[in-house]
Amino acid sequence: MADICQRFEGKPKQAAAARLGGNRAALFVFATEGLENMAFIANAMSLVTYFYGYMNLSLTKSATTLTNFMGTAFILTLVGGFISDTYWSRFKTCVVFICIELVGLGLLTIQAHFPQLRPFPCKGVAPSQMYQCEAPNTSQLAMLYTGLYLMALGTSGVKAALPALGADQYDEKDPKGAAQLSSFFNWFLFSLTIGAIFGVTFVVWISTNHGWDLSFVVCTIAVLFALLFVCMGKSLYRNNVPKGSPLLSILQVCVVAIKNRKLQIPENTEDLHEIHEKEAGEQHEILQRTDQFRWLDRAAISSGTTADGASTPTVHGSWSLCTVTQVEETKLLIRMLPIILSTVFMNTCMAQLQTFSIQQSTTMNRNLLGFKVPGPSIPAIPLTFMFFLIPIYERIFVPIARKITGIPTGIRHLQRIAVGLVLSAISMAVAGLVETRRKHVAVQHNMVDSAEPLPMSVFWLGLQYAIFGAADMFTLVGLLEFFYAESAVGMKSLSTAISWCSIAFGYFLSTVVVEVVNKVSGGWLASNNLNRDKLNYFYWLLAGLSVLNFGGYVVCASWYKYKKVEVIKEGDYSGKVEMVKA
Repeated sequence: MADICQRFEGKPKQAAAARLGGNRAALFVFATEGLENMAFIANAMSLVTYFYGYMNLSLTKSATTLTNFMGTAFILTLVGGFISDTYWSRFKTCVVFICIELVGLGLLTIQAHFPQLRPFPCKGVAPSQMYQCEAPNTSQLAMLYTGLYLMALGTSGVKAALPALGADQYDEKDPKGAAQLSSFFNWFLFSLTIGAIFGVTFVVWISTNHGWDLSFVVCTIAVLFALLFVCMGKSLYRNNVPKGSPLLSILQVCVVAIKNRKLQIPENTEDLHEIHEKEAGEQHEILQRTDQFRWLDRAAISSGTTADGASTPTVHGSWSLCTVTQVEETKLLIRMLPIILSTVFMNTCMAQLQTFSIQQSTTMNRNLLGFKVPGPSIPAIPLTFMFFLIPIYERIFVPIARKITGIPTGIRHLQRIAVGLVLSAISMAVAGLVETRRKHVAVQHNMVDSAEPLPMSVFWLGLQYAIFGAADMFTLVGLLEFFYAESAVGMKSLSTAISWCSIAFGYFLSTVVVEVVNKVSGGWLASNNLNRDKLNYFYWLLAGLSVLNFGGYVVCASWYKYKKVEVIKEGDYSGKVEMVKA
């Protein structure tokens, strides 16, 4: 009788759980991402003008301050991902970090509004005479950096937890859920793109024509609405329950494997330690053992013999014995690292489009129907292409590819990343051709040393931007989807954060590449005059290096083994195990 009552009591709970998640919940994630990214991208594209024109920082200091802000924002995603997986749910992580971002934007808004919180303006002074301007004092710099890095910390937590929160709304073990999950990441990028387009056009226009204080107000309001939207979906979310530090589990595997280094791995791998008795009512993921990194299997040896034939007793404890699943989670992370490292160079190429291509635009005709396009708004070109390409990819390419390959996502994650890397190399080659033509126009019209814009439309840059926009669509979403699908259950947010770190490392590597090329080439990019520099040679060099990088990626992708999962559903005491290949 008691069992019957428990069954009837459980049905309403199961029905309620079935109503959670899905597309309805994901809509709130899309709205949150679009609004939050609008504020982030708008500032990322134009803050350098605020540092230089309002805070009286030198051009060099302004540029390094912005790149440090960008790098920090993406690197700190590791902190947000770790907290989300270990201590808080993804929903709580998003709420807390959005609040932190609001505080940072609030400080920047206050400083931009009150002149006494900034140095006396120094507009119209040549860079070589910046020493004549009033430098910001310690308190003004402290307020600037506090607001700036609170904003970086806030956006980092959102970027780590929000994609995973949205992806959690779908069952990736179900073929239909896997297809919906792939669609989620495509539409997630679409919402990110819409927010970025508004940021680099509408918000940049406000900062240029109506002042930075109003621009920061608009960004603050956008992030505030992002907070409201993510909270409005709370009753619909399927929330993760943190189950301890994933990094601690990986450390335990390494320590135990080293402690057991003298033990022989059993010939029958079924003798390795694994737990199959779980708490009722929960679903657990058991990873099937793989042959790669066999030395780590020693962490799962409960009893065995050493090389000299001595026997060892059975030992229990997290620092003395690990499960096969723990070992495989560690192997997964090791296997994924070469994939992320081989995508860093693509983001180095992206950094050139955000720096040198912006400088190219300042030498070209930027008139569009009587309107002069602001320099920081040039990235709207690739974003516009992405705006049209993403629905085409989702609604046309994926269904056709799905019928051909039988894969719910159309093509596998690693194949999607590969397409992006190829397009990235093509983009750099096209950039070299466009720059060659731009220099030819400058010579042809005797304008090599002229400050006047060349009689060449800035929309020639749209060729390289369009191709790279497509590359970003393939690679960025491919990385997010790959790391979410392949990572262990307890590492979803942290793995998503690792994919964002590729962008940070790309920015840092960009600085190194430019300096090394300048020294080795004798100054391809050192004359401060693009009409005399060899920027086209630099683009072609990047294209060649991108091809070599793609070759390395192919090797890493061929070596990678997709995870295989045993899903054990509690309450099924028949001992049946469902095998799922990710």
